[in-house]
Parts: sequence; C-alpha cells; structure tokens
Amino acid sequence: MERLDPATTALLDAHQHPLRKEIDALRTIILAVDPSIAEGLKWNTASFRTRDWFATLNGPKHVKEPMIILHAGAKAKGIVVKDRIPDPEGLLKWLGNDRAQIVFGNAADIKTKQNALRAIVGAWITVIQAT
Repeated sequence: MERLDPATTALLDAHQHPLRKEIDALRTIILAVDPSIAEGLKWNTASFRTRDWFATLNGPKHVKEPMIILHAGAKAKGIVVKDRIPDPEGLLKWLGNDRAQIVFGNAADIKTKQNALRAIVGAWITVIQAT
C-alpha cells in the first residue's frame, strides 16, 4: 500500500517483529478508513494521526498478540471518548476515558473483525476531532 510510512516499514524490518504480518494487516486496515489518516513513528512504533495521534500498534517489545491502543492524542487533553464509540462486537477494552485497547488473537481474527475495526476507527476520529 503506497500510504504506508517508509520510516515505519524500515523500523519494523529492522526489528523483525514476530507479528509483522498482523501489524501490516492492521496498518492497511487503519489507513483505508479515511484518506486524512497518516502513518508515522511515535513511541517507537507504527502510529496514526489526523490532526493529532490517535492510534498506536504493537511496539517492538510487545510480541504476545496483535494490539491497538486508541487514544485522544499524544498528550492528555481531558477528552472523554468512553461510551461515545459504538462497539457492537465488544472489541474495546477501556483503559481510561480517552484510551482503549483492542487485542486480536491472530491474523484470522483480524480479518474476521476488520469491518468492526474500521467502524471503531472512523467513529474514534469523528469523536476526537469534534472536541
């Protein structure tokens, strides 16, 4: 996918992350949600932003399962996202009012849940940009 950030790809290549296939699938899904989404390196891993950072994937030390952390920016702003995001499949594990985690079992689980993930990411962007 042409929108993948080359610096992020290079970092993932260098670390030979054991979940690379799953991380690349998540990168592609997230970037496809909206053309305003850009990928870059933040917190030493693949992260995503529109006006501000809103999602971060597994870092080089987190190798247990594919995971996304959704947040309301690089710094806390007091934005309340909790309970404003539709989650009919129960993917979100809330870590605070402005942060949630989604953990996937494997590549097949990502594929099965990709439509729900797209909907969550789209709603997340809408909420954080409206505040």
